[in-house]
Amino acid sequence: MMNRPDPEAIKERYDYVKRRITYACTQAERAVHEVTLIAVSKTFSDSYIRVLYDLGHRDFGENKVQELVTKSDSFQYQPDYNGIRWHMIGHLQRNKTREVIGISDLFHSLDSLRLAKELDKRAEQAKTQQQCLVQVNISGEDSKYGVAPEDLHPFLSATAGFEHLVIKGLMGMARFTDDLEEVRSEFAMLRNLSSTFSGSLGDQGSLDFFSMGMSHDFEVAIEEGATHIRLGSAIFGERAYTNQ
Repeated sequence: MMNRPDPEAIKERYDYVKRRITYACTQAERAVHEVTLIAVSKTFSDSYIRVLYDLGHRDFGENKVQELVTKSDSFQYQPDYNGIRWHMIGHLQRNKTREVIGISDLFHSLDSLRLAKELDKRAEQAKTQQQCLVQVNISGEDSKYGVAPEDLHPFLSATAGFEHLVIKGLMGMARFTDDLEEVRSEFAMLRNLSSTFSGSLGDQGSLDFFSMGMSHDFEVAIEEGATHIRLGSAIFGERAYTNQ
């Protein structure tokens, strides 16, 4: 992990991103408060998170369970940094579900009924409910996880019976391309899949949230109705990956 943040550079990037979000919302005739910015802090150390927290930011996303747990535990004992909302945005193996429950305020990548069943069981054991988004493979790429678009409506109906799992919306990742109209069509697909669902999601379920848009396409995502956007490098800078 990177350990030496440049607070001025982070603030400059963060302010720039917020201006772009404001402009995109204005263009789409939406209120800025309708869009939650999730700062994706994977591979970045606690010191980076503290810089952004001190700027007033509270929503942080992690792709890997172990990093989510480690950072959550670390900040639990830092009283000056209360109120962080953690988002688990990466693929989750069923044998790791216990670790996510009680830590992740919103789990963005529910992609199978077997995983839903396991999350529901673990949430019941913890006497809580887990809020989730269903990940949809809107790009159709084999390299991406997610429920196939044609399978989504039956999938949603099947989750209505889980008492400790609450579906709050959908998540999708568009293909990485310079063709923003292709990206737009994939985000629009996610919204259409939501609006055409006529089944039940249980007493507390809804399809109000749309987690879509990353550093290269978040403005298009906002124009297409994103309520949660996931940005990492646009805020923290480029990542220096290691073999660890």
